[in-house]
Amino acid sequence: MEWVETTGKTIEEATEQALDRLGVDVDEVDIEVLEEPKNGLFGKTRGEARIRARVKPAEVRPKVDRRRSRDRKAPRSGEAKVSADTDNSRQDKSGSGDRSAGGRGRSGGRSQDRRPPREERSGDPVDPALVGEAAVSFMEGLTSAFGFEATVELQREDTDLEVTVNGSELGLMVGHGGRTLVAIQDLVRVAAQRRLGDHDTHLRVDIAKYRERRRASLEAFAKQIAERVKESGRAVAVDPMSSADRKVLHDVLAEIEGVSSRSEGEDPDRRVLVSPE
Repeated sequence: MEWVETTGKTIEEATEQALDRLGVDVDEVDIEVLEEPKNGLFGKTRGEARIRARVKPAEVRPKVDRRRSRDRKAPRSGEAKVSADTDNSRQDKSGSGDRSAGGRGRSGGRSQDRRPPREERSGDPVDPALVGEAAVSFMEGLTSAFGFEATVELQREDTDLEVTVNGSELGLMVGHGGRTLVAIQDLVRVAAQRRLGDHDTHLRVDIAKYRERRRASLEAFAKQIAERVKESGRAVAVDPMSSADRKVLHDVLAEIEGVSSRSEGEDPDRRVLVSPE
């Protein structure tokens, strides 16, 4: 993921600027402080805070090794069935993991038992195409579980992936204000990025072109606010909105001469303030 660099009077202000530019919440980013404001006379500060931030790579959950020691004594009668059931369950659960590791670990050889889990020994990047395929497969299964007839497509540009779901009567999967869509997107990221150990792709989900319509509406709204501010010469604060929506407003307003924008407040009441220049 690319880093963005922002400044502010305080580290908190610089951080909020970075969150608006990335369109995410604070728990979804890595932040590095590059420069802190210095204390001056009479309690004043000199200079400004400077940080860099990026969207946090997906974390891979540690692999739990459920294998039993081969040096243990043979089980007593009455214990054999429990051990066999455990081994069968372990083999059923780990089948997909063995295939993703190229089939290693199936022979049960002692030298392979000493190898660390796959996610610890391999730092190679995951092919974005595989992440996209996993995301599409998950969404196809989810729409089927909802009982909807829909088509799922993948649009890919380098490491940027967008899974689009099109069909009729998909409002239930979008939810009020897109809340269900956001939850579904989180599930898709777990099923694709985290399961495969991907750290590089940026994955988004859009259902029934909701994000496309939402962005168009926000762009028109930003232009209306900009005209109002330029005509009145007074700042206007919009209603609180998500970091992704705030990013759309900032992007549009940055292209309009005569106005500037910044975010103020704390989530969930954080809002965009549009001011005349």
